[in-house]
Amino acid sequence: MLVGSLTWESAVIDDEALVLLSLCNKPKRMWIVPNLVRILKNLILAGYSPEHDVSGVSDPFLQVKILRLLRILGRNDPDASEAMNDILAQVATNTETSKNVGNTILYETVLSIMDIKSESGLRVLAVNILGRFLLNNDKNIRYVALNTLLKTVYIDTSAVQRHRSTILECLKDPDVSIRRRALELSFALVNTNNIRTMMKELLVFLEKADPEFKAQCSSSIVNSAERFAPNKRWHLDTLLRVLVAAGNYVRDDVVSCTIQLISESTSQHGYIAEQLWRALEKDTLDRQPLIQVATWCIGEFGDLLLYGAPVSEDSSVRVTEDDIIVVYQRLLWSTQNTVVTKQYTLLSLTKLSTRFQSGTEKIRQIIDLFGSHLHIELQQRGVEFSQLFRKYEHLRPALLERMPPMESGRQTNGTSGLTNGETEDVDPIMGEEGNLLVGERKLGETPDSSALLDLLEGPDAGGKADVRPPEPIKQPTTNMDLLDLLGGLDLGSPTPEGQNPPPPLPVQNNGLFNINQSSNFLVDGLLGSPSEVTNTLPRITAYEKNGLKITFSLERQQDNSSTTIITMSAVNDSLGPISEFLFQAAVPKTFQLQMLSPSGTILSPAGLVTQVLKITNPNKAPLRMRIRVSYSVDGLTVQDQAEVNNFPAESWQ
Repeated sequence: MLVGSLTWESAVIDDEALVLLSLCNKPKRMWIVPNLVRILKNLILAGYSPEHDVSGVSDPFLQVKILRLLRILGRNDPDASEAMNDILAQVATNTETSKNVGNTILYETVLSIMDIKSESGLRVLAVNILGRFLLNNDKNIRYVALNTLLKTVYIDTSAVQRHRSTILECLKDPDVSIRRRALELSFALVNTNNIRTMMKELLVFLEKADPEFKAQCSSSIVNSAERFAPNKRWHLDTLLRVLVAAGNYVRDDVVSCTIQLISESTSQHGYIAEQLWRALEKDTLDRQPLIQVATWCIGEFGDLLLYGAPVSEDSSVRVTEDDIIVVYQRLLWSTQNTVVTKQYTLLSLTKLSTRFQSGTEKIRQIIDLFGSHLHIELQQRGVEFSQLFRKYEHLRPALLERMPPMESGRQTNGTSGLTNGETEDVDPIMGEEGNLLVGERKLGETPDSSALLDLLEGPDAGGKADVRPPEPIKQPTTNMDLLDLLGGLDLGSPTPEGQNPPPPLPVQNNGLFNINQSSNFLVDGLLGSPSEVTNTLPRITAYEKNGLKITFSLERQQDNSSTTIITMSAVNDSLGPISEFLFQAAVPKTFQLQMLSPSGTILSPAGLVTQVLKITNPNKAPLRMRIRVSYSVDGLTVQDQAEVNNFPAESWQ
């Protein structure tokens, strides 16, 4: 009766009617859809009616209501969708686009086509309509088109790719909202076939972008380059351009990711050292991340820069040791550089003492000056590094030798239709500090390089990292002098009064932590009977932000008083679903961390994901932990990290 009462001359479908019709079962739907199609066809083909005409369109309000109802009825219904394909195509091709009234009907038509089980040709027609919207002078229509294409790109990527040039032109739009949507859509279109042209346009945008865009744009360029880079040299050149163009707006994860890529690209060490040196010679006051990456690279591969064979056509002028020392002095004495940047520079200069054939005395004099620096971190480094030129001179060459490559397990993906919604497997690696042990599992996946490097950030260690075996190692007496020198560099927790200090560990030349990947090893001892676990401790809140709450439930094992079992519970307190949830944790190297796979990666509203962590604390030191969470909400990726220092004393004593 409801549809039978609809006549195109005077009918109005209200919201209540839409709801009632959407609840109809399939037989009723198949009776309703043809009637709606007939009414809509009459509206399109009818002649002029002054009573219902709006800017030359017959009763646009009724057309919009019918289109919305067809979208509801055709959703997940192939038969109903097939019945309305023809009329949707007629509306899309016969509607006048010179007025906003026609654009409104076309927009509803596009939404209906994308929501039902429509044919591929019809979806291409809908995307082409949105492409025409991008050329409209009305900025509201352009914004709506970009917003709809951003939702459509994952349904029909190839159709959206045809409008790539128009989308890139929107990056130059004066409206900030349009530029932001165009930027998100541009990164969604990047794949192995267009990576070179897309990165060229996006880097030009990054150079001229407002500060509010630089951080997001630089991180997205780095992620896209990591997934689709055609070769190592192109990848390194792209990251270098990001560091130069984004300046101080580069996020910390970009610095860590760049350092790791340089380390593992063994065939490009000489080339990238030369390129970074040229960038470092210029004015770098507003490019602290660039200085940090450049000084790290030159400290590691300074001998290739000075004495290696020329690696580029314009490398006719050779760099001298005095040139490097002059630039390093400018960086160290500059009041504009941050303390972190000076830490990178001071450590790099110390390493260069083993790369130079001469000039060691000048380096020692500069380092000695920092022994009385007002900043305690720089003063500590100055005192410790100066000892490498005196009491521990015999240890300096071995201690400051080149770090081993930071290996990773990136998989080159050659599928042209890929977008940014996928992940890659990368082995855990050690950051520059070399003093945190990382454990993380996500349903068989290993964490990406930038995530782990971010957890292990910081230039605070001057020596090599140790390999952590499953059991503590007794310290040989032959290494006592070396450990005495490096004791102050350990970022592990201080030993509480009345407790024995942790047994020192030998310094190894390996740059990777030995994290056992065996699932049996991780499960052993974690799934025992309830009687084996006692001493339930108070629950603590580890993280609470943006509707995500993470709590820790702590228990002590009865048969192993040095082991604490933590059950991580993540609850979604927001109104929207959370997907691709990933939890990571890092502890000081005096601890041993094992993690089981999480119970899931999707948190519906009020949903719960749990994960079990097992921490062995043989020295009963105060427990500290750094956590990192990443997840997707409404298509946007969120990453955050936090320190957890509120563990109760009962968890380690």
